[in-house]
Amino acid sequence: MSAIASDTVLAVFLIFCRFGACLMLMPGFSSSRIPPKVRLGIAVSTTLALSPLLIGETAPLTAQATPSDLLRVIGSELLVGFLIGLMGRLFFLALQTISVSIAQAIGLGGIPGLGVDEDTQLPPIASLFSLTAVTLMFITNQHWLILGSLVDSYSAIPADSGFNVQTGLIDIVDQTTAVFVLALRIGSPFIIYSIIVNFAVGITNKLSPQIPVFFIAMPFVTAGGLILLVLTAQEFMASFIGGLQAWLLGG
Repeated sequence: MSAIASDTVLAVFLIFCRFGACLMLMPGFSSSRIPPKVRLGIAVSTTLALSPLLIGETAPLTAQATPSDLLRVIGSELLVGFLIGLMGRLFFLALQTISVSIAQAIGLGGIPGLGVDEDTQLPPIASLFSLTAVTLMFITNQHWLILGSLVDSYSAIPADSGFNVQTGLIDIVDQTTAVFVLALRIGSPFIIYSIIVNFAVGITNKLSPQIPVFFIAMPFVTAGGLILLVLTAQEFMASFIGGLQAWLLGG
C-alpha cells in the first residue's frame, strides 16, 4: 500500500470515528435489538458514502502525522461523536422519564414492561411513547437530518480543533436543561391532572375515613388519565418531534 493510500485510509477512519461514536448512542441506530453487525454496517456505509464530502477536513491531519498525533486526533473525534450522540439521546431519555411519570400519575406505573432501545423495565405507556418517537423519527426523515448534522458538525467543530472538555460539558448541561423543560412542558397536563385528582381524593378520604376512597377511585382515575392521554397524545408527540427537529436543524 502506498503512502498516499495509507493517508486516505486514515482520513476515512477519522470520519468513521466521529460517525460511529455518534450512531453508537443515537436512538434508532443504537438499539440493542439491532444486531451489532448491522449497526457496524450502517456506520461503515454512511462513512464511505459521505467521506468524499469530508475527507478534505481530515486528510491534512494524517499527512506526516506521528502515532501520538494520530491517537490524539482519534480520541478527539471519538469524543466529538460521543457528545453529538449523547445530546440526541438526551431527548429520548427525557421522554422516557416523563412517560414513566405519566404512567404513575394515571395509576399504570406498576404494570411491568420492557423498553424499546434497552432491556430495561419500563411501564407499557413509556415503551409505547418511546416506540412512537423512534418510528416518527424515521417516518419524518429525521434520520437524514442526523447525518446532515454530522456533516455540518465539521463546520462547528473542525477535526483539527480538538475536543474542548469545558465546551462539551456546557453543551451537555444546556441540552439537558432544554430537553427536560420540553419534557415537562409536554407532560404538564398529566402532572396537573395528578395533583388535582390526588388532592380531591385526599380531601374526600379525610371527610369519610371509614370508606377506602383511594381504592374505589383508582379505576376512575385511570380511566380519566387514559381519556386525557387520547386527547393529548398527538400534541404530545408533535411537540417532542418538533423539538428534536429544531435541535437537528439548529445544532
